[in-house]
Amino acid sequence: MESTVDNTAQRLNAVWHLESAAITGSLARLLSDLTQAEDIAQDTLLTALENWRAHGVPENPGGWLMVTARNKALDLLRQKKRRGEHLSSGDFADESLYRERLASEYAGGDLEAITAEFDVSRVREDEVGDDILRLMFICCHPLLPPDSRVALVLKLVAGLSVDDIARAYLVPVTTLAQRITRAKKTLSAARIPFELPPEKERQARLKSVLESIYLLFNEGYVATQGAQWTQPLLCHQALRLTRSLAALINDDTDVLGLAALLEYQASRLNARQDKDGNPVLLAQQNRALWDAILIRRGHDYLSRAFGLGSAIGSYCLQAGIAACHARAASFAETRWDEIVALYDGLLQIQPTAVVRLNRAVALACAGESDVALAELDAIARKKSLTEYAPYYAARGDVLERLGRFRDAGRAFHQAAELSQNRAENRVLSERAKACRL
Repeated sequence: MESTVDNTAQRLNAVWHLESAAITGSLARLLSDLTQAEDIAQDTLLTALENWRAHGVPENPGGWLMVTARNKALDLLRQKKRRGEHLSSGDFADESLYRERLASEYAGGDLEAITAEFDVSRVREDEVGDDILRLMFICCHPLLPPDSRVALVLKLVAGLSVDDIARAYLVPVTTLAQRITRAKKTLSAARIPFELPPEKERQARLKSVLESIYLLFNEGYVATQGAQWTQPLLCHQALRLTRSLAALINDDTDVLGLAALLEYQASRLNARQDKDGNPVLLAQQNRALWDAILIRRGHDYLSRAFGLGSAIGSYCLQAGIAACHARAASFAETRWDEIVALYDGLLQIQPTAVVRLNRAVALACAGESDVALAELDAIARKKSLTEYAPYYAARGDVLERLGRFRDAGRAFHQAAELSQNRAENRVLSERAKACRL
C-alpha cells in the first residue's frame, strides 16, 4: 500500500511540473490575483493527492487538474456573490469574463449558470501558451527588482521549490523566500492587468523573461536535486515558451539567440543518460542519438539572429558554443579553440564566476590544463562558488588531466558531497573512487 501511495505522489509530481504553469496562468487570468491563483493551485495539488490515492490517477491527469483548479476559482466567485461583494473590473483581467460577471450582477442573471463547470476540452493549446506567456510578463513587471522577477517566474511558472531556486541563485533560502513574498504583495497591491504588455513596454521586461526561461531549461537539463539526472519535461516546457516568444518577438537577437541555444541543448537530451538513468557526459555521448531536427532549428534561429545585424548578446554567444559541439563529429574533433574564443567574448559582457569556470573547462579540453588550473585557483577566491558542486567537478577533471589523481579524487569527492542530485552524486563518487585506485 505504501508503495502505491508513493507512486501516486511521484506521478502527481511529474504531471504538476508539466501542468502547473498553465493552471496558474489560467487562474491568474480568471482572478487577476497572483496570490489567490497560487493558493488555489496549491489547494488543487492537495485535492489531487487525496483523490488520486483514493480513486486512482485519472485518464487525463492534466485535464483533471485544470478542471478542478478552475472550478475552485469559480467557487470563490460564487462565495463573493453570496457575500454581496461587488465584482469590480479589478477582479478580472479578462474583459470577457468581467462582462459575463457584470451582466450577472446587474441583470439579475444566474451566476451558477454562467460559471458552469469548466470543460477542459474547449481550451486550445495556443490559449494555454498565451496564458503562460502573460504570467511570465506579469512576473517580470518593472515594479519588481530584476532578481525578484526571475525568482517569481521560477516559482509560479516552473513550479520549482524555494530551495531549488535559492541553489540556482547561490543565495540563502530565507533571502529568496522573502523576495518572492514581497514580489507577490507588490503585484497584488498594484492590481496589474493580466495581459501581454504593449510592444513598447515589452523590452523593459524581456531580459527577465529570457533569464527565467534560461534557468527553467537549466533546471531540466541538470536537475539541482532528486533522483533523476534530467527533467526533460522542464526542458520541453522552456523550449515551447521560447518558440512562442520567438514567434511573438521575431526581431530581437537575444530572443532568437536563446531559442537557438535551447534547440541545440535539447538536441542532446536523449544521449545524456543511459537506459538506467545514469548520466552520460559529453565526451562519452553517442552523437547518433542527437536530434538532427532540433540542431537544424538551432542553426536557423542562430542564422536569423546574426542576420539582424544587431549587437550580439550572451545568448547568441552561448548558442555559438553549442553550435561548435553540434558541428563536431566527435568530442576529439571539437574546435575547442573556437569555444575558448567565444567564452572570451562572453566574459566581456557577462564577467561572472560561472562563465570563468566554463571557460576554464574549455581551456583544459583545448590542451591547456595548467592554464585552466590557474584560472580555477583564481575563481576559488569567489565565496559564491565555495558550495558549488560544478566547481569541484571541473577542478577534479582538470587535475585528472594533469595526472594529479589523489588531488582529483578529493575534488570529485567534494563535488559529490555538495551535489543534491543522486544520479550526479553516483557519477562523481565513481570518478573519485577511480582516481584513488
